[in-house]
Amino acid sequence: MSGKSVVSLLALSAATVLGAAGEGGLEAVRALKIENGVIQRAEAVADSAFIDRDGREHRELPPRTVVRLLLRPAEGSNINVEIWLPAAERWNGRFLGLGNGGAAGSINPAVFIGPLRSGYAAATTDMGTAPNADSGIGNKEVWKDFGYRATHLMTVAAKRVVRAYYGREPEFSYFSGGSTGGQQALQEAQRYPEDYDGILAQVPAHCRTPLHAYFLWNYRIFRECPFTEAQEANVIAAGNEYMASRELPQTAGKLVSDPRCTPQDIEAVVALALKKDPTLTAKHAEALRRLFGGPVHAVTGERIFDGLPFGSTFGIARGNLYLFHWVFGKERDLMTIDFGKDIDTYTAELGPYLNADNPDLRAFERRGGKLIMVSGSADSCVPYHASLDYYERVAELFGSPERVREFCRFYIVPGMSHGPGPGVNRLPDLLKLVVEWRELGAAPEGLAGRRYEGDRPVFEIPVYPYPEKAVYDAQRREFRKISGPRGGVGRVAERFLPPAEE
Repeated sequence: MSGKSVVSLLALSAATVLGAAGEGGLEAVRALKIENGVIQRAEAVADSAFIDRDGREHRELPPRTVVRLLLRPAEGSNINVEIWLPAAERWNGRFLGLGNGGAAGSINPAVFIGPLRSGYAAATTDMGTAPNADSGIGNKEVWKDFGYRATHLMTVAAKRVVRAYYGREPEFSYFSGGSTGGQQALQEAQRYPEDYDGILAQVPAHCRTPLHAYFLWNYRIFRECPFTEAQEANVIAAGNEYMASRELPQTAGKLVSDPRCTPQDIEAVVALALKKDPTLTAKHAEALRRLFGGPVHAVTGERIFDGLPFGSTFGIARGNLYLFHWVFGKERDLMTIDFGKDIDTYTAELGPYLNADNPDLRAFERRGGKLIMVSGSADSCVPYHASLDYYERVAELFGSPERVREFCRFYIVPGMSHGPGPGVNRLPDLLKLVVEWRELGAAPEGLAGRRYEGDRPVFEIPVYPYPEKAVYDAQRREFRKISGPRGGVGRVAERFLPPAEE
């Protein structure tokens, strides 16, 4: 039999199975009435091959039903949602909400491939910002959608679709997202604790308006004082070298696992950078002090956000300035925005909708929810420090980190960036850990953090939940766990984290 005939036979077989298992469910989905929304598409897909929007082909996909919704909870709001449903006999009984990235504005169907193969009914949303970030200029409804509303309404509508298709509710519901998806994850835990049983928030951009103030702060510094690639590399090397004495033998001089620092550390790294690179000037030195120090209010001096982590790259620490266009318009010269009155206006307008920084997770904890947060020590796009401080504020509310660890664990991964970084680039299946914690009571402890270069393993180190850390016993040639320091990062001033609003 030819390869083409085999593919055709498999497709026919898949279509038969889907028809037998899901035909009634499909009609039930098509008959659904969605509040403030409409079902635009609901169809069975038996094709075992799928080409994603980057042109990559994925083979041997199980049959599925694809549902697309348009939600319009208010005038000026347009939220696109896509749902993939495995055939009934392949469904694992769980629902999975998937986060987006950046300013969102579109849905990438490739995010469904892994969950589909694992048997999840899954949904994601464009967060109401289609066709691009300019949709939010002066549109408060888009601010609400992007901040919190689109993810919640996606969840509510998708669960209705799941119930109609399979004839029953999901046994458990989970959410997984990174960066902007991490903002979505924490908004769900804080605002809608009943939506999900377990949540994975990776490199979460939850401290949203202060984070983008940090982007603007850096953007302006780099515009005023550019660094060449060689100069940037020497600054990174200076940070790695200075912090090497605090590192494990496996990582010393290669990366910074814990970039927490003092003003004295900043001065020492700047001095070392100037020593390593004679092309760096006094102007570069002052720029580095401001970058590592982070943005502060021009009038009061209050902390807006902490600074660039030692050992991290410059490129992803700037840009992403669309939030300022949302408030001040596309024609405003961003170099003229001041860190006094303008930042106050920007914070008051967007902060109540976008920021996911309410430490009160008691309702989520009471319903048995489990949350894993992950940040990278070398991530200059969404630096670790805001999440560390958030975890500390949750601990203050609950009374201790030990109390919080019963339902929420935070990992700072050495040398992980927002993409490729100098350190750990492989971790265990974190969603699986959330599921096992929620359903089996198996709380995660040390994660095996591995560094690979191609197929070659470089090192493996354990990554423990904050504030624990790994040290290396040279005599026994083994790692052991100790209690590490707490806090130590610049706390965002309360005025830049206004209370949440609907």
